[in-house]
Amino acid sequence: MAADDTHRSAGPSVDGAGTQPAPEPGTDAAQANGGDVEVAAEPLPSHEEHLQVLRERDGYLDALQRMKADFDNFRKRMERERVHQRASAAREVVVTVLPVLDNLERAVGAISQEDAALSEGVEMVRGQLAAVLGGHGLAEIESMGAPFDPAVHEAIAAVPSDRPEGTVIEVVQKGYRAGDDLVRAAKVVVAAAPPVDQRAG
Repeated sequence: MAADDTHRSAGPSVDGAGTQPAPEPGTDAAQANGGDVEVAAEPLPSHEEHLQVLRERDGYLDALQRMKADFDNFRKRMERERVHQRASAAREVVVTVLPVLDNLERAVGAISQEDAALSEGVEMVRGQLAAVLGGHGLAEIESMGAPFDPAVHEAIAAVPSDRPEGTVIEVVQKGYRAGDDLVRAAKVVVAAAPPVDQRAG
């Protein structure tokens, strides 16, 4: 019996108070016993570091806004150039076709008294061509009876007339514009002041 008692009493040693020794901090045993594990906290950024982060953020935002503005300007410039190129191409076609329109108008005037049916047919063709050109923005400059305007008129002669001096009294060749752009100036005859003897009489 004494041997069995000795065997049963074998086990972890206890201190004089009858308690087990405390486990080392940081061991599994300490965690199992509910011990607190200290975690090193990162230091908060200083005020100067915080300001530096804000400055970098504002710099990136400003660069992004400038990039966006540059892209918008580039897109608008490309759109303007595209519209300008298309208008220029259309204007070149119109200028090339204008002599055909002039010839059709002359033909209508020349044969109107000789062959009314033919004149009507030619006038129909002329009207169709004028409508096509008008669809591309071509508009006739109203010149007959208007004051001479060097911006849209080209005076080829000045004839004494009882009309006010500088008035367009004959249109030799029609002028045209496309929008605000002058395609061709009108060639006109303008009224000149009557001779001095006629004005005195």
